[in-house]
Amino acid sequence: MLFTMPMLEIADTAQPRLAKGVRLQSDSATGKNVLLFPEGIVELNETAHEILTRCDGRTVSEIVQVLAEEYDADLAALASDVREALADLQQRRLIELT
Repeated sequence: MLFTMPMLEIADTAQPRLAKGVRLQSDSATGKNVLLFPEGIVELNETAHEILTRCDGRTVSEIVQVLAEEYDADLAALASDVREALADLQQRRLIELT
């Protein structure tokens, strides 16, 4: 039997930020966007990078709103994608929510 951790519910008012010791940068060798942390490196897809660049004190709902306007995307679908990405990063201890 396989056990998975339950997805944490992320509130609209939560303010995601990078965890201590985690840096968002572009890999000089590949040009890809990555998260660097003491235990390793995670290559980011474009969506994750767009979300993380906005983790600067904004709330989850503010991040969703800005991305929806910028990409002319469906707000409900985008909100779900953003929460899923943030929950994954939080489970990996790469972001913190305040």
